[in-house]
Amino acid sequence: MKRPLVIFFITVLALLSQDLFAGEKENKAADTLVVVWTSGDIEVAEKMVYMYVYNAKKAGWFEEVIFIVWGPSAKLLSENTMLQDYIIKMKEAGVILEACIACANMYGVAHDLEAMGIDVKGMGKVLSDYLKRGYKVMTY
Repeated sequence: MKRPLVIFFITVLALLSQDLFAGEKENKAADTLVVVWTSGDIEVAEKMVYMYVYNAKKAGWFEEVIFIVWGPSAKLLSENTMLQDYIIKMKEAGVILEACIACANMYGVAHDLEAMGIDVKGMGKVLSDYLKRGYKVMTY
């Protein structure tokens, strides 16, 4: 008699846990922002992207903010000390910093980005996974 009762309670707990974890997963997706910065335009970086990314994290607009440096932005970042200083500020605020290794290698700046504390890696699958998880993705 005890064994069926134990199995019943374990089954109920397992089902309830699935619902709880599903809710956590949905909340994480709704509260995670991914910004893909590809533009080599300094004005786009200064007057929009950097300000928004930093404030989205600092002001708590999103719990998790992921900033991806991809394409021409990698070269711009490697050459501009003001943007590099802002990257430090973002990191200190808790922004997750990532960059595409293929693009960074094309511009010869992978080591420069790594020295700034940016996680330089293959980004195609990573970005695809972010999209599949339902994260909010903005591109510039």
